[in-house]
Amino acid sequence: MAWQIDTSHSDIQFSVRHMMISKVRGRFESFSGTVNFDESNPTNTTVEIAVDLNSINTRDEKRDGHLRSADFFDVENYPTMTFVSKKVEQTDEFNGRLIGDLTIRGVTHEVALDVQYSGTAKSPWGTVSAGFSAKGKVNRKEFGLNWNAALETGGVLVGEDVEIAIELEIVKQPEAEAVA
Repeated sequence: MAWQIDTSHSDIQFSVRHMMISKVRGRFESFSGTVNFDESNPTNTTVEIAVDLNSINTRDEKRDGHLRSADFFDVENYPTMTFVSKKVEQTDEFNGRLIGDLTIRGVTHEVALDVQYSGTAKSPWGTVSAGFSAKGKVNRKEFGLNWNAALETGGVLVGEDVEIAIELEIVKQPEAEAVA
C-alpha cells in the first residue's frame, strides 16, 4: 500500500560539530517520497525519499551558500540527495532498523536508521496517517564532503559525523481503481 509523505507534518534535520565545542543544526525544507508501509508485516516496507539540497537551512544564509557550493553538496552538479531502502529489521512492535542506500554527490553508501513507529490515526477529514521517528549517523567524508579548516587551538572547524533526525508523517493513499 502506497503512502505519501505529508511534508507539512514531516521534518528532516541534521547536526554536526562546530569548532569541536558545539553543534550546528539544520534542516531540509523541500523533500518528497513514497513509503510502501506494510502494516501487517513491517519488514516488507519500502521507502524512497528525494531531498532538494538547495533547500538546506541552517539559519545562516552565508553558511547555507557554502554548503551548497562545490566544497560540500555541489548542488549545481548534484541537486538531490536520495535514500532508497533495502530492508527493514523489526526489533519489537514499535521499533526497528531501516537499512538503505544514501546517495550524496553521486556517491552511494549503505546507512542504517533506528526507527520508532508512533502508530496510525484517522484525521477529521477521513484520511489515515502513520507516524515515524528515525535517527542515524553518517560520516560526511564518505560522500566526498571533505572541506574543513584547522583551528589555531587544535582540531577542525567542522566535524566528520553528521547526526540525522527525521520525523515522518505519511498519509495512506486510496487504492488505485482498476482500469477496464
